Amino acid sequence: MSTHIVYGNGESRVRYKEQIEKLLKSTKRPMATWACNAAYRDIVVDNLVSVDYNMQQEIYQSGYPMKNKCWFADWSFVPSEFNVEFMKEGFEESQIYETPYTDEKFLVVQGKRKEDVQYKFEQFMMENPDADKCDIWTKVSSDIGLYITWVKPDEDKVTSIDFPTGWSAGNTAIHLACQQGAKEVYMVGFDSSSYNANINNVYKGSKNYLPESSRGFNPVNWNNQLKTIFNEYSDVSFIWLKKEDLQYGTDTFDGIFESDSFSNLKYLTYENIR
Repeated sequence: MSTHIVYGNGESRVRYKEQIEKLLKSTKRPMATWACNAAYRDIVVDNLVSVDYNMQQEIYQSGYPMKNKCWFADWSFVPSEFNVEFMKEGFEESQIYETPYTDEKFLVVQGKRKEDVQYKFEQFMMENPDADKCDIWTKVSSDIGLYITWVKPDEDKVTSIDFPTGWSAGNTAIHLACQQGAKEVYMVGFDSSSYNANINNVYKGSKNYLPESSRGFNPVNWNNQLKTIFNEYSDVSFIWLKKEDLQYGTDTFDGIFESDSFSNLKYLTYENIR
């Protein structure tokens, strides 16, 4: 499938649902669809991407990967004989998240210790002294804990992500779509972010997501990841769907590039989907 649609979790994805559905129905070309994290709660796609441990566990426990293709980061399973109790040392009981065991022969163990996150937090604050400490700590500590997920790799449809790693879920999905042979990529719900505005996410305030009162993210890393993709896949046409009221280079939408920044990137408003 040469045309791929990648759904981000920006709020425009829901706001312009009818226009997006029109795009899907109007094209006669075969399409592959991608989405990220909690999007599985609302839609079924050809490929679901998750890079966060807490969301991966939620998705797996829901049963979604038993019928649908998923791509998970750091997804390595070990035999059930593995000494799980040893891994639990150093974590408070309230920080251990383990799915119920039935008859699984394998498990996936992932986690972040508070001490490691604390160090990164302090380093960040030294480099960014004007940042809101409470807001930053809420973000970096949101998935502290040990995640033990009992799995059935012979029955599920999960593939571990080899590359890229350490990227946002949305940009990871775009890169994976290109790896799978996409020649045309529609970017839907990629509303970017700004630290000067409220967080823009369909699922804010819900389980495994930041509170609705959180501020947005500094888009520098996000932008650099997109630039890497646009440059690496110069033969792929990227169509970034955006809201009519978003302007280039403004504080309300820091992720959007000038219209002539990349020859293989063009912008299309939701109102003018063809």
